[in-house]
Amino acid sequence: MLASLHVGNYVLIDSLDIEFPGGLVIISGETGAGKSIILGALSLVLGSKADASMVGDHGETCVVEAVFNIADDDDVDALLEENDIEKDGSTLTIRRVVNRSGRSRSFINDCPVQQGVLATLSSRLVDIHSQHQTMMLSDGAFQLGILDHYAGNAGLLGECRECWSRLTSLRKELSDTEERLRRLADERDYNEARFRQLDEAHLQDGEVEELEIEQKQLANAEEIKESLYAVQEMFSPSGDGRHSVDSVLKESERLLGKVARFIPASSELAGRIESARLELDDILDEVASVNNNTEMSAERLQVVDERLSLLYELMKRHGVSDIASLIARRDELSAALYDSEALEGRKDELKRDIDAEENRYEDLSVRLHDARATKAPEFASAICDSLHFLELEKAVFDVEVVGAAPGPSGADAVRFLFSSVGKTPVDVAKCASGGELSRIMLSLKAMMARFTDMPTMMFDEIDTGVSGSAADRMGSMICRMGEDMQVFAITHLPQVAAKGGAHYLVKKENAVTSISRLSDEDRVREIARMLSGSVITEAAMANARELLQGEK
Repeated sequence: MLASLHVGNYVLIDSLDIEFPGGLVIISGETGAGKSIILGALSLVLGSKADASMVGDHGETCVVEAVFNIADDDDVDALLEENDIEKDGSTLTIRRVVNRSGRSRSFINDCPVQQGVLATLSSRLVDIHSQHQTMMLSDGAFQLGILDHYAGNAGLLGECRECWSRLTSLRKELSDTEERLRRLADERDYNEARFRQLDEAHLQDGEVEELEIEQKQLANAEEIKESLYAVQEMFSPSGDGRHSVDSVLKESERLLGKVARFIPASSELAGRIESARLELDDILDEVASVNNNTEMSAERLQVVDERLSLLYELMKRHGVSDIASLIARRDELSAALYDSEALEGRKDELKRDIDAEENRYEDLSVRLHDARATKAPEFASAICDSLHFLELEKAVFDVEVVGAAPGPSGADAVRFLFSSVGKTPVDVAKCASGGELSRIMLSLKAMMARFTDMPTMMFDEIDTGVSGSAADRMGSMICRMGEDMQVFAITHLPQVAAKGGAHYLVKKENAVTSISRLSDEDRVREIARMLSGSVITEAAMANARELLQGEK
């Protein structure tokens, strides 16, 4: 239940701290006093949309904090645990802070949470009936939801929604798979030809660079060999009486060694000549090797040119600049060709899964339909009894369960049918007056309260359009609800205000809204005001006392 509410700088509320008891809580006040502002503050802390207009004139932020006393609730405990929120015994504190920009922050037990988490939690704590919620009587989802609550279909509904979600996901994946297969089929011949061409090319990374070097060597082989022969000739002349470089260096080394007896430094010079001679011998050997390995082959040059032309053409065709990219493209094409085979297998698997889920969904839908159809007459009869109690003695209320397009809640639609004069009932949205809609909604809410375990329910002028003894009976019904749960009733009717044990008055003074709990005498005066208007007469005071005395 809602234990206390703190509001700071919210619209016309400067500062407000108030505690609430269990049972039936009456809230009244003159038109324009700000009852809707109080309700708006509570709606804000429970997760409704925030905007900058909520921030009052006494600061840069507004703060609304609600403290709830909660009993053990597995759903609430699971939600807290899922979002790493510490449970504070049986107390739950929710706080909402809104700044001038309209941005808001939400906290549960001082832990920051997303607005969606707050709204989910709040749906387990409070059910708020706003002044315009009677419009929901024409909403099919609302009608179906109330019947399901009455029929105890929560478990079946959970299974059905999970099954529908899986079925929707599988169908989408199948559609995506079939579309991809269509694209692959359209491109298959083209991709297969491109892959075959790349595969038959036997691509090797770095091959182009090696071939380009070989091509240059082959194209210039004659010039290369002439140069290498010339080097060899200079090292070892074959004619004209010249000495080879090797013999010249050996003789120089011998002569330097000869004078070493007289000039010791010449020994070092002789050693250096020896080292140079050995190095030059190695160079000459390598020149000879290169010369011997340099091929002068027009046939090989043609092979290399043709290979390079093929590789250049493949790179151009596939829009790449190296062999590594061509290899990657070949592998992509291979994967695409293989992918179609894998996708065909996945398509068959998806069809089997969809068939299984469709069978399960159909079974769940049938079970839901049977449960709804079985409980609908009982539910309609209970609502009829409530309406008769609320002085619609000839009212007829019926619930029609009909087939509908499959969806998360099965394949049913529900229609609430009503007649206030005992005739054949028709769609409730087309025939009920405002007062009748209020009584129907209260009957439905009273029914929901028994089957949803909602700890707190708030009615914002649900008695609109009702007066006299019918209003008194609405008050009695609301009061009975307060025996099992906390009920807030915002009302203009004295017959309703006289019910319950706690009465709060909303006032506006100097453009500031406040709320306070009334003493017994102040409560008499407030109900007298509701009976007689701005001028409170003795007769109204006496009538108010009688109303209050009759409730004790």
